[in-house]
Amino acid sequence: MKTLLTAMAASATLVTAAATAQADERLLIGSTSSSSSHYGYFVAVNQIINSQVEGVSASVAETGATVDNLRRLSRNQIDMGLVTTNTGYHAYAGQEDFDGRPVDSRLLWVYTVAPQNVVMRQDADVSTLADLEGVRFNPGITGSATEKTTEAVMRTLDISPDYVRGSTTDIVDAMKDGRVMGSAKSGVGNKLDGSTMDIATFTPINVLSLSEAQADTLRSEMPDLAVVDIPEGAGEGVPAYTTWAFGVAVHAHPDLDEETAYRIVKAVMENPEPQANAFSAVRDADLAQMTLEVGTVPLHAGAARYFEEQGLDIPDALQPVE
Repeated sequence: MKTLLTAMAASATLVTAAATAQADERLLIGSTSSSSSHYGYFVAVNQIINSQVEGVSASVAETGATVDNLRRLSRNQIDMGLVTTNTGYHAYAGQEDFDGRPVDSRLLWVYTVAPQNVVMRQDADVSTLADLEGVRFNPGITGSATEKTTEAVMRTLDISPDYVRGSTTDIVDAMKDGRVMGSAKSGVGNKLDGSTMDIATFTPINVLSLSEAQADTLRSEMPDLAVVDIPEGAGEGVPAYTTWAFGVAVHAHPDLDEETAYRIVKAVMENPEPQANAFSAVRDADLAQMTLEVGTVPLHAGAARYFEEQGLDIPDALQPVE
């Protein structure tokens, strides 16, 4: 009899375990190269989901970042993933590299913003973006998103610099000795990046600002970008300025369960410390506000529900769609 009861108890344990396993929703998150600091961010997000979102079991996959993640989302190979906001817009709208092959993904949140800073030698005598006409200028390191985006912005604003191509090392050296008068470079949050500060130790620099009219033009003609105001202090002696930016976001497959998306976004928004420990750029950042200001595709319905519960107004362009 004792043997029978033991067997029955063991069987019940197995049934309970099986039911629990079936109850877990398993999610795969596409990130980027494991050598990137962004990979560490996604590991932290994964830990938050597994510890805070009951009934959901997540894991992180190393991927080729934005374009790879969008393709994997389109093939149902991942459930969530890293996507830059500009490329995410192109994919959703079926533009540029996604011409005729749109990818439907939905925004969960934006976790960092990369302002695109136009840095000039002071002796270039260039004080506005319009003054860049014909000036030797690097639009961003060869093959980078900054390069492609800067060229698109200049075309939109009808400005034609004399472009000089090269790697970060090439351009830093060329700006130090005056062979190149300026460069576009991604910032780190509201601060200038290390290579820009290196240049500033050799020669005084200025950071150019969009005019109000130029900012309005970009808002209306380049919805894949955000226009951001950078406060005074991006670098020593640098006043406040306005520039264009793209964000780095987490997108989801449109079929991700609404309740699951809601609980994931809630857990991430309400547990900032593990994210900041893994990726310092998010420390003290208002992720919810950043998402609504910089996002470029419609929110997942679950994410929208969370933000609305916080009393936030969702822009028309980010309203969920069926």
